[in-house]
Amino acid sequence: MEKFLNQISEEMAKAFEAAGYDRELGKVTVSNRPDLCEYQCNGAMAGAKRYHKAPIMIATDVAANLADSAIFSSVEAVKPGFLNLTIKEAFLTSYLTQMGKEEKFGLQVPEKPASIILDYGGPNVAKPLHVGHLRSAVIGEAVKRIARYHGENVIGDIHLGDWGLQMGLVITEVSKRQPDLPYFDPAFDGAYPEAAPFTVSELEEIYPTASKRSKEDADYYAEAMANTHRLQEGDKGLRALWNKIIEVSVADMKKNYANLDVDFDLWWGESTVHDAIPGMVEDMKAGGFAYESNGALVVDVAEETDSKEIPPCIILKSDGAALYTTTDLATIKERTRLYHPDQIIYITDKRQELHFQQVFRTAKKCGLVADGTQLRHIGFGTMNGKDGKPFKTRDGGVMKLSTLIADIQAEMRTKIASNPEIGPEEAEKTAKQVALAALKYGDLSNQASKDYIFDIDRFTSFEGDTGPYILYTIVRIKSILAKYAAQEGAKAVKDCVLIEAQSKAEKALMSDLAGFNAMMDTAYTEIAPHKICAYIYQLSNDFNSFYHSTKILSEEDPAKKESWIALLSLALGILSTCIDVLGFSAPERM
Repeated sequence: MEKFLNQISEEMAKAFEAAGYDRELGKVTVSNRPDLCEYQCNGAMAGAKRYHKAPIMIATDVAANLADSAIFSSVEAVKPGFLNLTIKEAFLTSYLTQMGKEEKFGLQVPEKPASIILDYGGPNVAKPLHVGHLRSAVIGEAVKRIARYHGENVIGDIHLGDWGLQMGLVITEVSKRQPDLPYFDPAFDGAYPEAAPFTVSELEEIYPTASKRSKEDADYYAEAMANTHRLQEGDKGLRALWNKIIEVSVADMKKNYANLDVDFDLWWGESTVHDAIPGMVEDMKAGGFAYESNGALVVDVAEETDSKEIPPCIILKSDGAALYTTTDLATIKERTRLYHPDQIIYITDKRQELHFQQVFRTAKKCGLVADGTQLRHIGFGTMNGKDGKPFKTRDGGVMKLSTLIADIQAEMRTKIASNPEIGPEEAEKTAKQVALAALKYGDLSNQASKDYIFDIDRFTSFEGDTGPYILYTIVRIKSILAKYAAQEGAKAVKDCVLIEAQSKAEKALMSDLAGFNAMMDTAYTEIAPHKICAYIYQLSNDFNSFYHSTKILSEEDPAKKESWIALLSLALGILSTCIDVLGFSAPERM
């Protein structure tokens, strides 16, 4: 189904052409002066120089060709050359009626879906998820859902930090605490225990202890390095213990991500591509791309057009050890081999911009990825506290993600419980839904690249640009539709027919709904979840203005009442779709 704005622009393009001007001048936009008109066209201003005519003369010529338009009820040429446009109610009604009949409300899906791998999450094994992991998870999940709704094939990969010295440190500390475990006995030839020798809480305490000790004790550090090497060389006992670390840590991660309604198709880690690194490095050398510099193996990635210095990409350190860069490159190679993606998108802290610039250039230069594959990095800003500094606990520590989620749920539980009609069990479920909306909308409503202030009081408010406000609007619509269904029967809602708008408030709501497809297409193309948030906030505001000015269920004219019910059904469908792609849902009551 053609986008609403495109249909309007096509009508305007025909008028420019009929008046003897270039049809490309007929682009229509939403009015930046809604007090004057609904839409506008500035093509006459752009054409004035080309046609050596005053823009008002061009605008007047074009307006004359739209006197009998089936789309515009009013076309006014205004000095110095603007075209102010008003849409016919009949055209708007017809468009929305067709939207309601179409799958995905008429969104045009691609004939050939793109194959996309989305790299987000990126937590380290043996460490608790903390607030620093929130943005990657929330933004990544939304981007994945938006792309899938758009019709693309998307694979989400968590890309765990599960290799390297951090694993050697954990193994070393476990060996000090429990030296008699069979994992450390080279002569052990039996089956290793099924149960892990630590809980997730113990594991989360082990790593910082080991890390601190390694900085103070040279022998301890050397032992951790040796254990890292033994692990990576395939030591049977250490590999078995490492698997237990992964098992315990990932089980806890899955629980925390489930609380955020975030999931992954792949649980790859740096270890997944460990065996692919030597071959990749040899190919880089053989191709003349990698060379030694101060003992390290590097690839030059600087380009003549660079406005600032881009240092060489380090592939191996002077001691031969691989880096995060190395595993990222090997991962690109493996993803290309297995999935042949059209795009690989990374969602991480924006401070990693240089890292990905080096990785992408190296991957292209060394032929690790197909020429047609697009590599993109979406860098996000920092989540800050009210003091403008990175969000911390009251004692200055990094807050666990589970604690943050629990705090927001507790805040919402208190508010939901104040409704005497909602029982304890329903209140608990509803509080979790609304808390998730508060958390995700609070993050996603900001442009990803910008820092933002995490304000639990504002995010959990039922008023203003918040998740709970959006959900409250949806619940209000659900309530009206449920009452109508109770009065007239469930089938009656589906049988309602939309008629022309009866008021400015109703037309504004209808115009919002007509813009759904264009908005969703833009949100996908620009990888911009915040555009969906802005859209549903505007839609919610316009619905509530319509609701407060219209007595929907008490309307005596059946045609009007049925039309309003049809309009509410469409609004509910679109709002529900939008919050679903953002990664949260609405309760039945609040």
